[in-house]
Amino acid sequence: MNIVKNIQQIAKEVLLNEARAVENLTHFIDNDFEDCVREILQSTGRVVITGVGKSAIIANKIVATMNSTGTPALFMHAADAIHGDLGMVQSNDIVICISKSGNTPEIKVLVPLLKRRGSKLVALVSNITSYLAEHSDYVLNATIQEEACPNNLAPTTSTTAHLAMGDALAVCLLELRNFSKEDFARYHPGGALGKQLYLKVEDVFSNNELPMVMMGTSLRDVIIEISSKRLGATAVVDDEKNLLGIITDGDLRRMLQKESNIAVMKAGDIMTHTPKSIDKNEFAVKALQVMQENSISQLVVKDGTKVAGFIHLHDLLKEGIV
Repeated sequence: MNIVKNIQQIAKEVLLNEARAVENLTHFIDNDFEDCVREILQSTGRVVITGVGKSAIIANKIVATMNSTGTPALFMHAADAIHGDLGMVQSNDIVICISKSGNTPEIKVLVPLLKRRGSKLVALVSNITSYLAEHSDYVLNATIQEEACPNNLAPTTSTTAHLAMGDALAVCLLELRNFSKEDFARYHPGGALGKQLYLKVEDVFSNNELPMVMMGTSLRDVIIEISSKRLGATAVVDDEKNLLGIITDGDLRRMLQKESNIAVMKAGDIMTHTPKSIDKNEFAVKALQVMQENSISQLVVKDGTKVAGFIHLHDLLKEGIV
């Protein structure tokens, strides 16, 4: 039991150490940070992010975040850069070098080469008196007190701080570019997230059959229409297909339990007069929201005032939205 308690305490101390370090970064958001953001916004090139070891892993993540939020970026390993990959950097690119110490051999070789190419250089460092910081155009200060590692050696808190500073940079760029949900959807077309942001109702319901009856349709024909179209409901419409109501198989069951003289009943006698519906141009995720809020499994799809079809919960399940 004591071992478990010690493990829990160690984990809590790590998280608190890293949380304090990230919170402390707010004191380092200065003019250099702001000027760096504006430089990237005005740039006609890309953001090239480089580093060695764990810093290279953080660089890759920041590159991915920037690319997905409207800032063209690419990763260049600092060691590979001095063995040929430097050719990917153009003079109008902005290079961000990530390093805890700012004094690694690879960085010391790379920095002069980048400066000669005319690229703007940004240091994301935890040592603002380092070689990298002193030779950069902008310094993003990610100073930490200590690593979460008990020996103060393994990159833990420092990499978390660099990652958080990269996120701050990316989100500033996102907001200043007025990057919208629609923009986000264009960069994330795959998976459930992308579908929630771009898939419309009209993209989903068109393969379903369209059950429709008139107000005067007999109960027998209503049952046949519902069962043959296999959506568990039918719309009730007028001559111009304007929506007047809906009849579900649940409505039929409840009616049969209460009524004995069903031979003379018509669709208009049992329909729900204010059915839940959705416009075909709405996002499919909105249809899911309406279904969940009303505990129903299908919605009438409308094109203006006219019935265009039905969307069923199963359609959304197939698309992976639910």
